[in-house]
Amino acid sequence: MELRQLEYFVAVAEEQNFTRAAVRLHVVQSAVSAAVKTLERELGAPLLDRNSKRVRLTDAGAALLPRARIALDAARDARDAVAEVHGGLRGTLRIGTMTSTRLLQLPALLGEFHRRHPGVLLHTSVAPHGSQGLIDALAERRLDLAFVSLPGAPPAEIHLTELACSVLDLVVPDDHPLATREAVTLADIAGLDFIDSPVGYGNRAVTDRAFAAAGLSRRVTIEIPDIATGADHVRHGLGIALLPRFAVADDHGVRLLSVTGVDLNWTASLVTPVDRPVGAAARALISLTAEFLP
Repeated sequence: MELRQLEYFVAVAEEQNFTRAAVRLHVVQSAVSAAVKTLERELGAPLLDRNSKRVRLTDAGAALLPRARIALDAARDARDAVAEVHGGLRGTLRIGTMTSTRLLQLPALLGEFHRRHPGVLLHTSVAPHGSQGLIDALAERRLDLAFVSLPGAPPAEIHLTELACSVLDLVVPDDHPLATREAVTLADIAGLDFIDSPVGYGNRAVTDRAFAAAGLSRRVTIEIPDIATGADHVRHGLGIALLPRFAVADDHGVRLLSVTGVDLNWTASLVTPVDRPVGAAARALISLTAEFLP
């Protein structure tokens, strides 16, 4: 049994697809398939149930998966220990990010990390279901750490460190009846059409929680995955939106109003798993984050 075989097996199990696993591993699909078949032959049991749509774990595969992950984590720690002795980190750091990272200035943070640790390949990704999707990917070991927005108490399986915060303001078109006001309440806007992120995104959760706490409902008529485009949607008359001020790069054609009497704090945080130790590269980024964003 080789570590490469275990790595390929874990990738296929997590991606539930040989093609996606091959892309993730930067190898051809035939190499992944051959390695998994060899592993199955050596263990004397099928590990994956293959069909045209999705790959599923057999009972033997489900039993092997957590042990394979432990073995790969141990191998990574061994490589890290040797790399640190020789004065340089190596390997790949898998980072989950929100679609909008201006609050954290993430490119600047990662740029500094790359200058200090050029031997580490940085792989960043977003999730279709926003911050909740990143938390799921972290729990499934597809990420090493993630930058998320997660209002409320964090799940037990993660450690959360708050990094930055912004208040959500109401953004309306210049010609909107509310545009002449400086502030509104949730009751003033509950019956209007909203532009918002999909369920699972942190800013959506902040707004949903605020309306629920006030006993009010609202209509979300347009969902957008990138809040940076929210003000443009408002500008063109598609609805109103609650957005962090930094996301409104150009206020031409729109007005920003404060929303009073409600908690609309949108917080960005760094999350790491609690059920396993993070690698040396992840620890280095965590340390740099504390230095870069005190």
